Amino acid sequence: MSAGGHANANQQPQLATVRGTRQVDLVRGDGGSVVVRISGDWHLQHGMPTPSSVGAALTSGPLPQHVSVDTRDLKGWDSSLISFLVGLDDICRARKIPFERGSLPAGLTRLIELAETVPENKDAQLKVDQDPFVARLGAAYMRQVDDAVKFVEFIGMVALAFANFVRGRSRYRRSDLLEIIQECGSNALGIVSLISYMVGVILAFMGAVQLEEFGAAIYVASLVGIGMVREMGAMMTAIIMAGRTGAAFAAELGTMKVTQEIDALTTMGISPMEFLVLPRMIALILMMPLLCLYSDFVGILGGATVGVVVLGLSFRTYWHETIHAITMVALAGGLIKSAVYGVLIALAGCYQGFECGNSSLAVGRATTAAVVSSIVMIVVACGLFAVLFNILGI
Repeated sequence: MSAGGHANANQQPQLATVRGTRQVDLVRGDGGSVVVRISGDWHLQHGMPTPSSVGAALTSGPLPQHVSVDTRDLKGWDSSLISFLVGLDDICRARKIPFERGSLPAGLTRLIELAETVPENKDAQLKVDQDPFVARLGAAYMRQVDDAVKFVEFIGMVALAFANFVRGRSRYRRSDLLEIIQECGSNALGIVSLISYMVGVILAFMGAVQLEEFGAAIYVASLVGIGMVREMGAMMTAIIMAGRTGAAFAAELGTMKVTQEIDALTTMGISPMEFLVLPRMIALILMMPLLCLYSDFVGILGGATVGVVVLGLSFRTYWHETIHAITMVALAGGLIKSAVYGVLIALAGCYQGFECGNSSLAVGRATTAAVVSSIVMIVVACGLFAVLFNILGI
């Protein structure tokens, strides 16, 4: 490219840079002045020259006394030109060279001034990191206390909604309740079947390894039956539903909050607790015991598969041993646990959905928090049940 067409007798081009349809010419004149001539079509899809190339030419010889910009041959531009000129201005300021941009188009000048109005706060992150450990620990503790208070308030509002439901005064759509029951019940049978069957197989294998050494392989049936009915059936079903249904509740309600649907219900005089939370909690309370009972049966079937195929037991013998080992008290205890787990899953999922922020990122965080808090509460409740049942002698 020949840049001589841009210079007169007293000005010779010092630098010529070409990037596709863009062109930057650096021309030195008398008195130490430098003119940066910009021409062509400046759009992001054409690639963007860096200001450092022009800055290197400016400092390669004697520092200029004045730098100006000529945009008479500029055809079109977007934010790439703004970035280039702001970078060139920074280079001139660093070297204390006057930079004149009065000849730029008015719209381009306003955008550059807007970009320079609010500089980046480079010390913001440093200030956060410099907070004392005790201060950060105290702030975290206060956040946990606030979350606990909000959760207790949420439980209270749900209890009031249940009271209205018992008195027949709650407002919700029965069609929503039936749809949620189907989603929490029959639609979850596939994953519950798979996990429960594999848990039964694992329990049977674990017991068979030890019991075969004493010639007591038949007691694998008792081990699997008691383990599934008392603990594993209810717990595994609860964990599955926490990851499947609890997360769905948080995502649905969080999205409704982002789109202001919950605010719209409040504005119309409809309680979100009754209209949104109550059907979900009722559905889980009804479906969790049924899913737990189904999980117990499938887990015992998985154990029977190991007993018959691996240990060589007859199915009739395995089944009779299982029936003799399981008591109605143990079965009822597992069903009660599953109902409580259903309440905890619904509380965690709905609470996180209501406390969600107003962005898509907040919806994802609420979903994750719902799953984590549900599983934590399920494990804690399982431990409390174990202590309670031990005290009661069950």
